[in-house]
Amino acid sequence: MKKVVLLGDSIRLLGYGQKVAETLKEECEVWQPDDNCRFAKYTLRMLFDFQNEIKGADVIHWNNGRWDVCDIFGDGKPFSTLEEYMENMLRIADILKQYGKTVIFATTIPANPDYEYEAYETVKLFNEKLVPELEKRGVVINDLFSVMDDHRVDGICEDLVHLNEKGIDICAAQVVKKIREALAAQ
Repeated sequence: MKKVVLLGDSIRLLGYGQKVAETLKEECEVWQPDDNCRFAKYTLRMLFDFQNEIKGADVIHWNNGRWDVCDIFGDGKPFSTLEEYMENMLRIADILKQYGKTVIFATTIPANPDYEYEAYETVKLFNEKLVPELEKRGVVINDLFSVMDDHRVDGICEDLVHLNEKGIDICAAQVVKKIREALAAQ
């Protein structure tokens, strides 16, 4: 049976992760941490702890960014600078490429326009800078940003940042599609 690993922040943990695992359970073994992988540097650190579960995966689907782009202090600065984010994300990609056959990165989704702790332009910028660099490394891109861009209100729950049931369904369907495509291409 093929092995799939799901890594990511709360968009995975509280969002699409369980639905993806349930959908794919007859096709492959799906492993994901019970932990929220939070911001990129936290995920980077946790790769050491999770390495035995990740190594040998046929597909690793991963997202980070929600915490990194967040302006939690209201000072107009994201939690991670773009430079920190890029450095950590590219290092994660390089490690994951050693651990699994195919690595898929899901772009950071936009929050509800009323969410005061995140600038839409910052999310877009972080995605736009990272994606070409990941593609150069052979990482497959799952553009969840574009998938959710028209659902920033109806696909996000009342906390203005996490997926509601509609958003979970939309993202899970897209993640399953990308995983199946990757498995079929192997």
